[in-house]
Amino acid sequence: MKTVDARKIAGVLNVLVGIALVCNVIAVYMVPTIVLVGGAQNLVGHPHQWGGLRGTLAAWGHGWIWFGSYEWVLTLFLVFAGVNTAVILRQARRVLGTVLRGEPFSMENAVSLSRAALSCFLIAGAALGRVIFSVWHYQSLRPLGTYNALFVPMFAMGGLLCLVMSALFRQAAELKAENDLTI
Repeated sequence: MKTVDARKIAGVLNVLVGIALVCNVIAVYMVPTIVLVGGAQNLVGHPHQWGGLRGTLAAWGHGWIWFGSYEWVLTLFLVFAGVNTAVILRQARRVLGTVLRGEPFSMENAVSLSRAALSCFLIAGAALGRVIFSVWHYQSLRPLGTYNALFVPMFAMGGLLCLVMSALFRQAAELKAENDLTI
């Protein structure tokens, strides 16, 4: 079986994560417009309704006054989750950058994974808040069966995984530093 160099894989992943980061930033920018027109299918199906860039700017500025309580919560949740997702993707690029430099066991990776863990926990908390709001808003338990309810354990586990990986990278960096000092 032929082995593949970790740097080649990290290079491909770095490009893919970079593309995902750019798409994420664009999506976060479009959130108020998508909520204002009633969903992405309306945005794509009837682009004349939102007026392109001008409509997006209006949604960020004056469009918010047309939002009801549910639209406010949805928009704030999506923007908050999108910003935290951008933080996670940025930290992933930093970790991949150390792999590309040939320094995977560095304290920089431990710090990056800790930041990613915090962002995961923030998304899980925001999703929990949105589920609780939705249960209250609809006076029903149906929101417990939505993707938001799935976000809570998914991002909580992602945060725990990042914390474990952070501790492992921290320990590996300490062992490497100690080993480098040994003659």
